[in-house]
Amino acid sequence: MNKNKTLIVIIGPTAVGKTAMAIKVAQLFDTEIISADSRQFYKELNIGVAKPSTEELDAAPHYFIGNISITDNYNVSKYETEALQCLLEIFKTKDTAVLVGGSGLYIDAVCKGIDELPDPEEELREDIKNLFTTEGIEALRSQLKILDPIYYNEVDLANPKRLMRAIEVCLTTGKPYSSLRINKQLPRNFNIIKIGLTREREQLYDIINHRVDVMMEMGLLDEVKGLLPFKDLNALNTVGYKELFAYLTQEYSLEEAIEKIKINSRRYAKRQLTWFRRYDDISWFDANEENEIIDFLRKKF
Repeated sequence: MNKNKTLIVIIGPTAVGKTAMAIKVAQLFDTEIISADSRQFYKELNIGVAKPSTEELDAAPHYFIGNISITDNYNVSKYETEALQCLLEIFKTKDTAVLVGGSGLYIDAVCKGIDELPDPEEELREDIKNLFTTEGIEALRSQLKILDPIYYNEVDLANPKRLMRAIEVCLTTGKPYSSLRINKQLPRNFNIIKIGLTREREQLYDIINHRVDVMMEMGLLDEVKGLLPFKDLNALNTVGYKELFAYLTQEYSLEEAIEKIKINSRRYAKRQLTWFRRYDDISWFDANEENEIIDFLRKKF
């Protein structure tokens, strides 16, 4: 790869329209798409993660869609390695590639690299998972606050995956997680152009609410019923699945579960925007400004 190659990154909150825009950009430049939506990696998850349709997948080559199982031990470090290798292959025949998704950590992994942190012993990982299962997220927060008060004040305290990962690293290394995070950008031998998609908040929330209703009509409940034996897996502790698991175990009514999916999806969108707006290298557009985005990209080449 060299600096004549360019990665076009399409980012934004859930339901904003990233998939459709990525396909248009890929078709414009006759290239291929790498997904950075960590929820769409799992082959068992379809409706609830808004996986691209067959027609969308046929419209442009996609990678990292349904490529692993919910039972696989997969992490952002493995994704970084595999995504960069995938880019290497694409850039052999193409001058551009498209990266699309709303998982900020995975976007960062491709664009600037992540810290090399150790994996724990499986027994330790299970102990931490059991702590979460039996005592809830507050127990994770309390333990992390003791082990690493610096990271405790930075992390999304509503994200159990981040909390568990930090605790794993602290207990495996005997050092605070925050002290092991380098946070230095690694060099990439390609140009990067980041396009951020947004919408008016009420419009985005209406789209999210409607999409949840459509997912239920498409059979999301049946999809979740089929995954009930695996409900305690980390991969399934995610919006759209955990709420319906709670319904199936009689914690909520179906109406309550659907409303909680909508609320949690809106909260997720807000967290995504907070993550991306930390950066000053993103050119933001309203998701309806397709022509403006295309003109902007054409001027870059």
